Amino acid sequence: MELKTLCELHGLSGNEGAVRKALMEAARPLCDEMKIDRGGNLICYKKGTDPDAPAKAVAAHMDEVGFIVMGCTEDGLLRIRPIGGIDPRVAVSKWVQVGDEKVPGVIGAMAIHLQTAADRQKVLDFDNLYIDIGARDAKEAEGLCPPGSYAAFDTPYEEFGEGLVCAKALDDRVGCLSLLRLLEDRYPGDLIACFVTQEEVGLRGSKTAAFGAAAEIAVVLEGTAANDVGDVPERARVTRVGQGVAVSFMDGASIADKELFSQMLSLAEGADIPCQIKQGVTGGNDAGSFQRSREGMRTVVLSVPCRYIHSGASVAALGDIEAQYLLCREYLLHG
Repeated sequence: MELKTLCELHGLSGNEGAVRKALMEAARPLCDEMKIDRGGNLICYKKGTDPDAPAKAVAAHMDEVGFIVMGCTEDGLLRIRPIGGIDPRVAVSKWVQVGDEKVPGVIGAMAIHLQTAADRQKVLDFDNLYIDIGARDAKEAEGLCPPGSYAAFDTPYEEFGEGLVCAKALDDRVGCLSLLRLLEDRYPGDLIACFVTQEEVGLRGSKTAAFGAAAEIAVVLEGTAANDVGDVPERARVTRVGQGVAVSFMDGASIADKELFSQMLSLAEGADIPCQIKQGVTGGNDAGSFQRSREGMRTVVLSVPCRYIHSGASVAALGDIEAQYLLCREYLLHG
């Protein structure tokens, strides 16, 4: 499966069905067993070659940030709220597709010509944003996009520059692609591949996935923030696009197992895999669920740096995506 296919599918938190279906079809010939749990997670099992080797869980989340329709105005504009962490400043004027029928719309706000000087000093919140689908009135709008409809960014996948890609949902379709590729091989220990739901709204799917995974170790494959633009000082860049997979020592949800953290850096150096340390304690991800489940698991996070993350157009390096896959594969084979 290509990254383009994964990114252009819509799979907002709680509505991951299209992504899950595509991953199921691709993973079925690669694994020994698969199931969908009550949380909507897709769990794929691959038996290891050494019965004494520990089982390892590897996880990536299927969901992406976006919007949900709350209702509409009398003149047919859709009122919305974000799903996941979205800065309202990156939403204005973006094309979206709404509902199962993918009704086209654009996120609107008052034109600058109509704003007062005081208006221009304030950041618009989602009470002041709406989706315009061209409806004539409330009745037409509700018929096309009733309350509860999901709205996803409508961004084409585009490769550009020197090995860069711009797309929506790179967080975390990059991890899903790496995890799917990992299923192509067999490893000493059992592999439990967890494609999980609702990470963007509080690590919800991974709580059930982690509870059901009989593993001692969990590796989480993610997309993470890169701040390597403009005049940002080196210490504040967090990660750098094009400098390899990022290994985290800590974030807002978990602290990496010290041995696993060091092991990943050693494996990367030994196999000449581009690698960097995430230089910031930011965000949180599904490692928090795996680390706390049942008796606990030793965890570590391998992330692809993404500029403009949680927007309609994130940017990543294809080489960093490859490095994420290669480092996790090296660990599963030799870790």
